[in-house]
Amino acid sequence: MFCQRCHERPATVHLTKVINHQKTELHLCEICAKEAGSELGLIFESSFSFQNLIAGLLEGDTGHSQQPSIAGHEIQCQNCGLTFTDFRRGGLLGCGECYRYFQQGLEPLLKKVHGSIRHTGKVPRRNGGKIRIRKEIDDLRNRLQESIRREDYEKAAYFRDEIKRRENELAGG
Repeated sequence: MFCQRCHERPATVHLTKVINHQKTELHLCEICAKEAGSELGLIFESSFSFQNLIAGLLEGDTGHSQQPSIAGHEIQCQNCGLTFTDFRRGGLLGCGECYRYFQQGLEPLLKKVHGSIRHTGKVPRRNGGKIRIRKEIDDLRNRLQESIRREDYEKAAYFRDEIKRRENELAGG
């Protein structure tokens, strides 16, 4: 998609405005967006950097970055050699093993960004039919087990019946 103003450069800034249920979209290149910024009421910060964002998110309540270490030595990924300082500087992990080595330092970041350290995923409402039902069944099974553990057999029976109802939906009946 090209810029709607100059029609020369690719649009990299996409604005959507909704007023009185009327949706207006504007697609601009970075240069035209900066030029039109004041008339659109936008402020563009050209010095944005991903590493500054990561560093800011990693800062705790004290304003100091929490850096994982063992006995005062910085942790380094044994697979790719990346250090936590390198991650903070560049904003990118080196490999899948970095998550394991930097877990202590990444958990606060993940909680701030995602609200949780466990990825649960999302299922599209429109086309996710059977996938969504399977996910609901898994959730109901977990709740059933928890009810049984707490010896709340009335809730357990409800969850059991819901699981059967949803399994019938999957089977097409």
